[in-house]
Amino acid sequence: MSMITSSAWVRRGVAAQFPTKYEIDEDEMNRISKLARMQLEDAQEDLSAAQEQANGDTEEKNEDAMEEDVVEGKDGKKSAEKKIDDDDDLKEYNLDHYDSDEVDSDGEKTTMFGNVKSLAYHQPNEEDPYLVVPEEEDDEERAELQILPTDNLLLAGKVEDEVAHLEVYVYEDREDNLYVHHDIMLPAIPLCLEWLDFPVGKSPDDSRTTGNFVAVGTMDADIEVWDLDVVDSMYPNAILGQGGADLADNAKKSKKKSKKSKANDEYHVDSVLALTANRQHRNLLASGSADRTVKLWDLNTAKAAKSYSHHTDKVCSLDWHPKESTILLSGSYDRTIVAADMRAPDAKARWGVDADVETVRWDVHDPNFFYVTTDGGMVYRYDVRNVPATPKDSKPVWSLQAHDSSVSSFDINPAIPGFLVTGSTDKQVKLWNVENDKPSMVVSRKLEVGKVFSTTFAPDSEVGFRLAVAGSKGAVQIWDTSTNGAVRRAFVHRLPSLEGEVKERMVGMQPDRDESDDEDGAPEAGAGGGGDGWESMDED
Repeated sequence: MSMITSSAWVRRGVAAQFPTKYEIDEDEMNRISKLARMQLEDAQEDLSAAQEQANGDTEEKNEDAMEEDVVEGKDGKKSAEKKIDDDDDLKEYNLDHYDSDEVDSDGEKTTMFGNVKSLAYHQPNEEDPYLVVPEEEDDEERAELQILPTDNLLLAGKVEDEVAHLEVYVYEDREDNLYVHHDIMLPAIPLCLEWLDFPVGKSPDDSRTTGNFVAVGTMDADIEVWDLDVVDSMYPNAILGQGGADLADNAKKSKKKSKKSKANDEYHVDSVLALTANRQHRNLLASGSADRTVKLWDLNTAKAAKSYSHHTDKVCSLDWHPKESTILLSGSYDRTIVAADMRAPDAKARWGVDADVETVRWDVHDPNFFYVTTDGGMVYRYDVRNVPATPKDSKPVWSLQAHDSSVSSFDINPAIPGFLVTGSTDKQVKLWNVENDKPSMVVSRKLEVGKVFSTTFAPDSEVGFRLAVAGSKGAVQIWDTSTNGAVRRAFVHRLPSLEGEVKERMVGMQPDRDESDDEDGAPEAGAGGGGDGWESMDED
């Protein structure tokens, strides 16, 4: 059983054309040693705690053991007889002389490997012929890792058989091809992803000013940052949180004594539910947590620069203002949305909704407005200039009952204003036209992803209509929405190239199947599959 909890695109031309293989030098070995030592100390502390708990039951167990000894004494004769029988059975294998070398007809000792004289060997300082990769094989492996400038990366946080990892896909639009390039093991279930172009955790001799990284928020309180241009990495480039602070200080006397279980200004103490990178101040990353706080991280130092307590419940969604680079939008399970200037956090505006917030997003085409989706299936559009006196007095520009259950994912098409997508735990993906503040559904589809947890449009204008959808079946589907007839008819006045009808395009990975999946009643869709098996409703 597997599921994809979150996904994120990486725009074209950012990834290294030939990602490097992870190599361990002295500095990296020292870094790994420190991380491994921290993990070992944590394990030892957990073991000690478990032993202390177990010692409380020692007397009861000892009494039970005494009773067992009495019973065992009565059966001792039978046990001895059984041992003699077992010894007789083992005699035929001559285990007493298993390590003695036999001698062949020529007087040479033989072993289970045969005559050692026949083994190949090499002189000291010579390359071992069995360990040297032939040059042609090395070139072939290099070609397999190649990422073209016309390729997108798609990142997916996945849980499979209780193992958490990040899958890095390559999407080749022209070839309708999607495949896993490499993956990264994670410490806990991933909950949110954010792509970063800032070189985090670089060495002093690294002169890069940009990079290709991903920040991952999980059920753990720490945020891990990984370099996507390095394959088979063992540890993250940076850890934002208590783990990173311990590593930076190189001192961890007693985590149990020093760990702060209550929310604080230095790091999160509960699951990280939301991440958003500031695209104008590239060293800033904001995070929202189940500990009810919002943290502002400086990626230069990998430390929290500020901490904010705007909410009274879990902070589940964040978004930086597209133009006012210090304004952050946050949504919470306390059923409020806050827009605050990070330079003056006391100056904030608050709106309220009637259910737990799922997502918040600024309208990239008109940042005077923002969207909110809720656990009740609603989508709201608010005018940031219309601040209510109290959250209960909030009045949206419009509201929409988009789904019957939680609107778990939401996105705005970067190319066409008024083109929205919603995904829900009802397993449906819906495309909307909200031009002139008159929302109307364009398409409703039930794709082969199960409950929908992620719907994201590609960031590049060339592939801006490509929609990545993922969910509870552990599958990813990329839908070229520009090839859908209803979409073409709805937005042709904005984009004349949508004139006419074309064959609809969909490419995806094979979903995992189990008995619960069959309730969809939809046939399985393979990689590169089309829309023949979709349940659909297209609006004219």
